[in-house]
Amino acid sequence: MSLVWRFKLADRWKRSAAKTRRRVATDRPTSRGAAAGDHYVSPLVMRNASPEMAALFSPRCRALTWRRVWLALAEAQREAGLPITTTQIRALRAGLEKIDLAAAARHERRTRHDLMAHLHAYADVAPIARPVLHLGATSMDIVDNADLWLMREALRRVRDWLLNVVVALADLAKKYRDLPCVGFTHYQPAQPTTLGKRAALWCWDFLGDLEEIDRLERGLAFRGIRGATGTQASFLQLAGDETTQQRARDRALDRAARRVERIETAVAKKLGFERIEPVTGQTYSRKTDGRVMAALAGVAASVHKFANDVRLLANLREVAEPFERGQVGSSAMPYKRNPMLCERATGLSRFVICLSQSAWQTAAEQWLERTLDDSSNKRLIVPEAFLATDGMLQIVLHVSRGLVVFPRVMRARLEAELPFLATEAVMMAAAKAGGDRQSLHERLRGHALAAAKRVYEQGAANDLPERLRRDEVFADVSWDEVFDVKRHIGLAPRQVDSFLGDVIGPLRKRFSRVPRMRPRIDV
Repeated sequence: MSLVWRFKLADRWKRSAAKTRRRVATDRPTSRGAAAGDHYVSPLVMRNASPEMAALFSPRCRALTWRRVWLALAEAQREAGLPITTTQIRALRAGLEKIDLAAAARHERRTRHDLMAHLHAYADVAPIARPVLHLGATSMDIVDNADLWLMREALRRVRDWLLNVVVALADLAKKYRDLPCVGFTHYQPAQPTTLGKRAALWCWDFLGDLEEIDRLERGLAFRGIRGATGTQASFLQLAGDETTQQRARDRALDRAARRVERIETAVAKKLGFERIEPVTGQTYSRKTDGRVMAALAGVAASVHKFANDVRLLANLREVAEPFERGQVGSSAMPYKRNPMLCERATGLSRFVICLSQSAWQTAAEQWLERTLDDSSNKRLIVPEAFLATDGMLQIVLHVSRGLVVFPRVMRARLEAELPFLATEAVMMAAAKAGGDRQSLHERLRGHALAAAKRVYEQGAANDLPERLRRDEVFADVSWDEVFDVKRHIGLAPRQVDSFLGDVIGPLRKRFSRVPRMRPRIDV
């Protein structure tokens, strides 16, 4: 796809999305005669997805992409010597963007076939090209290749969001590389870590998703121009020469086959595809959709993990989401500052994870060369999975860039838990000074249980450090060292530095041309 076309399409996405929002915001009559406010509108479009992603899967963009496939096919057929005139090609180009969705709807009510309806609508604005439109093609020559083009564009947008998320989390990891905090296993206090190390873990998950989405986008193959069952018989007939002699027929068949292959390769290149599926039935394998949906489900799992962690830490008052001016946390409790964005992200992620199962079921249910039960399902799950993924990645990016951190709360929790967390270090120091490890363990256990009982049953302060200092068994322990928080975070800061240098540094160079994305969260 040319750079000019990419810029034109981006501008069209923005204009289309703006029109969609205006139509829904007012009581403008719809084509069926009802007010827009009287019809269900997907929250994915109105509350979650970016205008660009919503426009990409809009009826207008879909119709435009179908026309681009028709145009590419006609151009390639003319270049291969089929009887299509320059005037007809010019007419198709001139009518490419003259899309009348109402006219297409009228045609569909008559034909009961959406693609044929749009074919007639295209022919209406380029009547001289009507005889050569869709020449030799079946519906899936247009629909499937257009869907692959749309899916590739959507994957690119998801990739760009992911890269921005990875960079934002890497910046967070760098900023808090050595900020100690209590670690949690089983959601119980465990050995301390740093907030930066936690951010690096989140970043690592999203980095794996980025690599998978990028691999799928670069490897997505063109279905090809294959006809009704994938044999290209109709195109072969169009490209062949009439002859009666056997040897001449064999040579003519070979010439026709090469011509068909040239047409197919040319169409793929015109639409920006480097690879073509080697074999297909009427459709490309629906396992392609399954793999894409599985990758989106992987993104959703990372989002869910990140958002849940932020929600848990928000409960501990260690971090908070960005809180906008005028935002209301609760209609009943004015003081509340709920992590509502992360809650929304976890809900969207569950939705995407569930959709991936439907894609695999559809792939499994396809009979022989094709059955149509894929169509109604595919129209729903593919756009909605991308719209939901687009929405939740905006949330993750917004929260990552604006995460509010409360170091003093982290420090207070560390001071409360450190006496228990430091018992292993106490035992190692005493053993190193000549003590018996097993006896030391039993002595420590007794002191720890007594201190815990005082904390949990009486609500008193943790007196474990004083108990240990009074015990002569631990007389040789250097208490300042044992209770120094920095000694308990291990190599966490060093691990963060290595991760940023060895992994994130090369990534920034590799994707240096990806723009800085701005999440749009209206509600």
